[in-house]
Amino acid sequence: MAKIQFSRGIDEKVVPDVRLTRSRSGETGTATFIFENPNALDNGSTEEITGMYMIDEEGEIITREVKGKFINGKPEKIEAIYLMKSPEEWDRFMRFMERYAQENDLGLNKS
Repeated sequence: MAKIQFSRGIDEKVVPDVRLTRSRSGETGTATFIFENPNALDNGSTEEITGMYMIDEEGEIITREVKGKFINGKPEKIEAIYLMKSPEEWDRFMRFMERYAQENDLGLNKS
């Protein structure tokens, strides 16, 4: 059961576009998530976005690097960035993404 939340206890239903980069040494990496019209930005949503929480059976991965993108004054996107600063953090993130991808029919495209 892998899920993403922006407010604790409220699952995000929109599946993001995820872009991964990794340093040449493999020591660090970056995951960029782009959510188009996420339910966290719905007009009826009164919950405050406190970060992005990636939750699975191993626990929780948290990033506070979350930005809203507005077009003509209306919220359209959420962009979240997760920085991995060690090979262990990279491996943990990849385990989460494998579970999340399996549950949401995501595929991997190499550039």
